[in-house]
Amino acid sequence: MKPLRSPLVMRILVRLMSGYLALTYRTLRWTREGQDLAQGVWAKSLASGEGAILALWHSRVPVGPATWPQGADKPEIRVLVSQSRDGEFIARVIARLGLPSIRGSSLKKTDTAKNKGGEQAFRDMVKWVKDGGAMAITPDGPRGPVEVLQKGAVALARVSGAPVLFVGVAMQPCIRLGTWDRTIIPLPFARAAMVWDGPVRAGRADDPDVLASDWEARLSAVSRRAEVLVGEMDGAPVRH
Repeated sequence: MKPLRSPLVMRILVRLMSGYLALTYRTLRWTREGQDLAQGVWAKSLASGEGAILALWHSRVPVGPATWPQGADKPEIRVLVSQSRDGEFIARVIARLGLPSIRGSSLKKTDTAKNKGGEQAFRDMVKWVKDGGAMAITPDGPRGPVEVLQKGAVALARVSGAPVLFVGVAMQPCIRLGTWDRTIIPLPFARAAMVWDGPVRAGRADDPDVLASDWEARLSAVSRRAEVLVGEMDGAPVRH
């Protein structure tokens, strides 16, 4: 986004978006399914010091903070955000909503600089989770394909040993942006649904390809279920 190249415009847009989302979150009319699954993970994490991993699709980033509001009843969470300019905007917005980020890019064989950023981010995430924190990831981001789970999520779960929760979020009415994943922006007083699945773990002996396929299906399933709960008729992901 070209406007984000201006520091002044960036600051203004961050304040506007974070303020809008904070206000809108308070007005959403939520239906929740499987919340006890998340609460069980939160309670165990606080009691044992074990970390946790939250997975949601990239198109749900603007409503991600609503799934894990900060409080004493759950572990502190951080969010993986890319090192791009758009990622800087997202990181600043969610920071104002109370969620710090870990910055890193997906690994690319042709880009040594991004490889270094991605590797450092992965180490930071592993340390954070092993120390008892929670980590939110969008396993099809930051570039897609839409709702295709990349293996970084499996790798983080295997190395950290932490349980993974899947959450699907939908709302109606909402704005769908013309981005690669049709990112949703909530509208005030919308019907909203949050559907949980898990927890699951990644054992060292498990096949990463099998896990990635299974987790992808489960994350898409809770997303579709959330859309059904709010009566959304056009919620299917756009495949490219």
